[in-house]
Amino acid sequence: MKKDIFQKMQILSDSAKYDVSCSSSGSENNYKTGELGATQNSGICHTFTSDGRCVSLLKVLLTNFCIYDCAYCINRVSNDIPRAAFAPRELADITINFYKRNYIEGLFLSSGIIESEDHTMVLILRTLKILRNEYKFNGYIHVKLIPGSDAKLIEEVTRLASRVSSNIELPSDASLKLLAPNKTKEKVLQPLKLARDFSMERTNKPIGMSTQLIVGATPESDKDILNLSSALYDKALLKRVYYSAYIPVNDDKNLPALTTSKPPLLREHRLYQADWLLRFYDFKADEIVNESNPNLDEELDPKMFWALNNLHLFPMEINKASREELIRIPGIGTKGAMKIINARRFKKLTFDSLKQLKISVKNAKYFITCNGVYQKDVPMYSDKIKLALKPPKIIKSPSLFEIDYSVITGEF
Repeated sequence: MKKDIFQKMQILSDSAKYDVSCSSSGSENNYKTGELGATQNSGICHTFTSDGRCVSLLKVLLTNFCIYDCAYCINRVSNDIPRAAFAPRELADITINFYKRNYIEGLFLSSGIIESEDHTMVLILRTLKILRNEYKFNGYIHVKLIPGSDAKLIEEVTRLASRVSSNIELPSDASLKLLAPNKTKEKVLQPLKLARDFSMERTNKPIGMSTQLIVGATPESDKDILNLSSALYDKALLKRVYYSAYIPVNDDKNLPALTTSKPPLLREHRLYQADWLLRFYDFKADEIVNESNPNLDEELDPKMFWALNNLHLFPMEINKASREELIRIPGIGTKGAMKIINARRFKKLTFDSLKQLKISVKNAKYFITCNGVYQKDVPMYSDKIKLALKPPKIIKSPSLFEIDYSVITGEF
């Protein structure tokens, strides 16, 4: 039975929901007369731009037919699920109609592997050519590159896309071999390397790229995950790594059974916070997690976790510490550090001065002195500080006060 457009949309948009490796922060292009979709720091579905605006995107698969048999994927070839596929013209028309009705600001396009990697990339490329060349759509388009496809196809797609990604999914070759036998780390990273080099040749800067890592499906530690992320950032292969708490969708002997427990959303959240330290606070991965502490403490944010493991560096004098030292103090961010540096040009700062600057000392007070004064009644022992920071336990009915961990996912 032939599926109509609404059935296809229902199947293929639902199939795309497990992919979180998309973002448009910083996406920007120039308006050209006669073209559609000029954007300013926008473009992705239900996320926030750098200026705080919520934007939307049509997030859909070209097809959920797939020749791969990845154990964690709902679209694996061995699953008996409804299947559908858009023709390139079909999907391009839907995108433009949605855009004109102000439903979306761009497109996130991924796909299962239908027939072969090259065949799938050809279909994706046709879709982009219709949007860019026929409809003159100048808006945001994020494309999931297909590992193993021809370099020329990757180059053409990269030229037409606003951002690209290729999902590593699992942090080690051993885990990929176990759960995704059609993939290797080299195969998944190759499209990103090609896209980086093509865009550097054309514009002298790499196109925005991202990937997704599944958290909790395999036994790798947070140290393994963050070391991989850090290496990818250092090689300019990625703008973002997205962490996705493992959600069981298949029954497979090689996957953990999470039927009685929740997905590791709190662990995912801590990884996002640690990732923030890597990208914006100049931390190295081995400072946050190492052989002695291979996993983050889920009760503490990663900067606090680092500080408690490095108490020999504290307390820091607020009137003398450099910017690099200030931003490592728990509770003080980049904006707070600049406020302190600017204010101390005129006077010696006290704890009251910090409050006047609207800098919270709730966490910082354990790690600083102000004009040589340490906050009274504050312990200087790791275990005691951790105990002081933990909120008191309140026994309530689980049926009424069960924590919804979904509210703490996302960027820190």
